[in-house]
Amino acid sequence: MKRCFFCYVLLLFPFLGNLHAQSDHILWYDRPGEYFEETLVLGNGTMGASVFGGAAKEKIFLNDASLWSGEPVNPYMNPDAYKIIPQIREALKNEDYKKAGSLYRKVQGSFSQAYMPMGTLYITFDHKDPVTDYYRELDISKAVSKITYKSGNTTYSREYFISHPDKVMLIKLKSGTENALNFSINFDSPLKFETSNAAQTFRIYGYAPYHVEPPYRKGIKNPVRFDKKRGTRFTGLVKITETDGKVVYTNDSVTLKGGTEATIWVSVATSFNGFDKDPAKEGRDHLKTATEQLEKALEKPYGTVKKMHISDYQQFYNRLNLDLGDSQVGKIPTDKRLRLYAEGRDDKNLEELYFNFGRYLLISSSRTPAVPANLQGIWNPYIRPPWSSNYTININLEENYWPSEITNLSEMHVPLLGFIENLSKTGKITAKTFFGIGGWTANHNSDIWAMSNPVGDFGQGKPKWANWPMGGAWLSTHLWEHYTFTQDKDFLTTHGYPLMKDASEFCLEWLVEDKDGYLITSPSTSPENTFITSDGYKGGTFYGGSADIAIIKELFIQTVKASEVLQTDVEFRKKLKEALKRLRPYQIGKAGNLQEWYYDWKDLAPRHRHQSHLFGLYPGHHISVDKTPELAQACKKTLEIKGDNTTGWSMGWRINLWARLHDGNHAYKLYRNLLKYVEPDKKPGKRIKRGGTYPNLLDAHPPFQIDGNFGGTAAVIEMLVQSSDEGEIYILPALPDAWKEGHLKGVRARGGYELNFKWQDGKLQNLRITSITGGKVKIKSGQKEKYIELKKGETQTINW
Repeated sequence: MKRCFFCYVLLLFPFLGNLHAQSDHILWYDRPGEYFEETLVLGNGTMGASVFGGAAKEKIFLNDASLWSGEPVNPYMNPDAYKIIPQIREALKNEDYKKAGSLYRKVQGSFSQAYMPMGTLYITFDHKDPVTDYYRELDISKAVSKITYKSGNTTYSREYFISHPDKVMLIKLKSGTENALNFSINFDSPLKFETSNAAQTFRIYGYAPYHVEPPYRKGIKNPVRFDKKRGTRFTGLVKITETDGKVVYTNDSVTLKGGTEATIWVSVATSFNGFDKDPAKEGRDHLKTATEQLEKALEKPYGTVKKMHISDYQQFYNRLNLDLGDSQVGKIPTDKRLRLYAEGRDDKNLEELYFNFGRYLLISSSRTPAVPANLQGIWNPYIRPPWSSNYTININLEENYWPSEITNLSEMHVPLLGFIENLSKTGKITAKTFFGIGGWTANHNSDIWAMSNPVGDFGQGKPKWANWPMGGAWLSTHLWEHYTFTQDKDFLTTHGYPLMKDASEFCLEWLVEDKDGYLITSPSTSPENTFITSDGYKGGTFYGGSADIAIIKELFIQTVKASEVLQTDVEFRKKLKEALKRLRPYQIGKAGNLQEWYYDWKDLAPRHRHQSHLFGLYPGHHISVDKTPELAQACKKTLEIKGDNTTGWSMGWRINLWARLHDGNHAYKLYRNLLKYVEPDKKPGKRIKRGGTYPNLLDAHPPFQIDGNFGGTAAVIEMLVQSSDEGEIYILPALPDAWKEGHLKGVRARGGYELNFKWQDGKLQNLRITSITGGKVKIKSGQKEKYIELKKGETQTINW
């Protein structure tokens, strides 16, 4: 039988319809989440929610950025610790590393506290028939999640978002059949809590532990400790409105019967009132705060709140747009796309989606004053979360904020900058009591209470991870970065420079002379790594660590520049310049690598995840391919020795390092590795043990750590744009062959510039540049260089 042309088109249409580029801003799935790593995460910068999307029973993990265990830290916890430092230095002078390591344990204090889950909201539906046609999505261009499915002949839909302007979570539920919506809501939590019915509102009241031991400390009696009179309090309020059904509130639940649609409003608040305020005795009125938030939001209809939410969110998200070109990928769920990508499938839209997801996560987790995103952002379901879900400041907290300035999200950087100021206050006491010197410092771990002391429980920790006083110096470099992008002199004057100066003061006093007259640190550790001496001793305490010198050098360079910008502290500036001349130079080992240890010792783990001694290459700026080619080559050799198989956050760092080495193809290879599919942690069966991405695009250390997401997002920009605070911008410095064409709009560069540019066949085509404050800048791409001078607010378009 003959068929007409139109009939053939109809037969082919379903297949043709699948050959298109998938969205770079929508995550979607054809089934509910079963594990945390399959949830869709929402946040307004303070309140977080992890939504499973169950049809018969919805489960939502709730978090608040300010809900932590503990109370204000006692910075005087080990007042005589500093007296041990001279003994350690004497042991090191005698090359007795074992004794030095043993003594260094005495320069330790308590562990940090932990970020807490608020609890779980359950919504149980009365569905009589099996579920079909299930679909759920997260639209990161709007920060809105949706679910649709059928039960029998009835179509149900839900919409979720958390509003920053109105500070509430909203869930809109609809049924396609009149009066078919029936559900009940209840709550559970690993924290102490009780529920009640008050003013036709389901009320949750609870409190966090006053102490939680890190999960890696085994055999600790009573690791989670509660006291009714201690710890941070919290309130949660749940209310149903805009419904035609019957709503019944009890002390245990709230139910709706016979509805066609309904809106659920959730408001939460804690008693946290500052890092130095007792949350039980001096806390914020959390009930009043949660109530006011809810009442104010309820003055508007759902549609208005949603519109304001999207407008608020998009003022940040829409600033930047990345297009790497299309890839023809069938319409398949995000988790299956990840699997295909790991098998080698080309999917540029997935690469864009992962990049955009990092921006989404930063906007969604970092809008609370002086409370930055932690190891898990703001999404944690565990009472003893991995690594306490704390602020790990020997890389991880800093990595969270690598994308902030370059992706035009400077406002999201501000919570970290405020936290640094808090940390400097406890850090001044730590400097005196633990190290016997001035200025301020912070060590490996911190928490919402701005804890700055070395951890280890007063001698129980290994110095290689417990003792590391370079945290304040590293964090202070973020202050200068904020200035270089924003050109905000008021910030530099009142906040940035004073903190940088005090951190530099600590480093100046911490440095000592080595046998050759160079300035080094003693004692020293290289974060979490272990050396093997020539006689076979394995340890972590030594002197003259390259990582220490790299961080101090970067801080001194930046503090000198800040002093010159502000035309202040000439004498102090001279001290820093003199110290910079006397810092021990980098050493290149016999393998051609950048030496990590003072001597050319072997590593116990040559492929160790940390690469702290490469700080000067990235995130620092004083090692570069153009200006220090020999050191850059040594960094490259170090990365080659370490290999490409590492954890999520480390992978994110290494991509940036390869980009700084202008090796776009190697950076891209690792970017693909970062997107390897990893099964949820608690799902039975084998799984990848080092680095990758979970089904919901969260980074797999594993377990989940959000820093890998942020490092990966930053690395994409680093491949496309690099800039310095010395008036140079390099376009396409590490463009991989896979990204032959594309455009980038709204990216920021140091010096206060915003760029839009397009490239084709691997070459820059045109550039549009705008200056915030005006100035002269050198633009480089390929072999071409151009100097451009702009007035304040001026824009120029250049055909390359």
